[in-house]
Amino acid sequence: MADPTVGVGLDEIRAAREVLREVVIETPMEQSRWLSALVGGPVQLKCENLQRTGSFKARGAYVRISRLTPEERARGVVAASAGNHAQGVALAAQLLGIRSTVFMPEGAPIPKERATRGYGAEVVFEGAYLEESLAAARRFADETGAVLIHPFDHVDVVAGQGTAGLEILEQAPDVRTVLVPTGGGGLLAGVAIAVKALRPDVRVVGVQAAGAAAYPESLAQGRPVALAAMKTMADGIAVGLPGEVTFAAVRDHVDDVLTVSEDSLSQALLALVERAKMVVEPAGAAAVAALLDQPTAFETPAVAVLSGGNVDPLLLGKVIRHGMAAAGRYLNLHVTVPDAPGALAQLLSEVGATGANVLEVVHERISPRLHLDEVEIHIQLETRGEPHSDQVVSRLRGRGYSVEQ
Repeated sequence: MADPTVGVGLDEIRAAREVLREVVIETPMEQSRWLSALVGGPVQLKCENLQRTGSFKARGAYVRISRLTPEERARGVVAASAGNHAQGVALAAQLLGIRSTVFMPEGAPIPKERATRGYGAEVVFEGAYLEESLAAARRFADETGAVLIHPFDHVDVVAGQGTAGLEILEQAPDVRTVLVPTGGGGLLAGVAIAVKALRPDVRVVGVQAAGAAAYPESLAQGRPVALAAMKTMADGIAVGLPGEVTFAAVRDHVDDVLTVSEDSLSQALLALVERAKMVVEPAGAAAVAALLDQPTAFETPAVAVLSGGNVDPLLLGKVIRHGMAAAGRYLNLHVTVPDAPGALAQLLSEVGATGANVLEVVHERISPRLHLDEVEIHIQLETRGEPHSDQVVSRLRGRGYSVEQ
């Protein structure tokens, strides 16, 4: 094993692959025709959302825990995670017959919590952010002797995640760009080390949520710099401080780290559901969001890693609706009509003629803007996108309606 102060290399990643051969699956690489058409060249999706436990985290967690001494195994393991690392640790501990405890932030997705318990771990909620949960896990380790399994900042974890990079090169040998969702940097570091060791000409790009992007400033200052605050729906990559091991690897091997907005994450998640038939969590859609934001910025063939698929169904519904709104597929209108029989029916008939779908209708009769013989109709529509929305508004105004958006 490499010295943690030195880092991890190709030999460690190849050794990790041997450890994982009977534990994780080689996740599929899916051709994406719709993304390929958008960017003007081949794009493939590396489907780590289909990995065991629903994310890449099982790779690094198992490698790390499998290398514990008998004495360390007897003391059990402890981890901190918003959910994906938790499941990886719980599964690895279960397979190896080791007791596990996982600290999760308050508000961690229910499916991730339940899955973690299902793998046999004890779950404890602590803090609003991962860093607070990690501090609690460290205290637990100090008090009980349990071995802390860090979610990203250890060479064994990075080596395990790097096995995905070996698979990418084998499944897409002509790849020119690899885009990787990034939080603490374990997956990005491992993939970059593997890819650059074998194909230094390939561009490796990390993608962070703009509301939780610790790497741009850290790289600018040459050291890990903590964020003062974070706000993102992408809990899987909501990490406020890069690790020492991962920062060094990202600094030395990664070509660029980009950020994407919440709207972009929502639109990417929606597109993956609709076009690729892939269920991913917001974090898992980050690489695709970067492609949607900058379709001409990346040399192809390109590979976008879908890092995880563990999403709360309630959040999925909200994100899909947000993505539809961000894509201009929801249209909210305020239309003034005569307060007379048949006026609403006539308005809805005009809307129906455009092919828009009516979701909600609300009357407002009392407003200083209205005359005594007028009523305002608040109408929410589902459209095919912004051009269709413009057609709806143009038609209504062309029929003499007063329309505000």
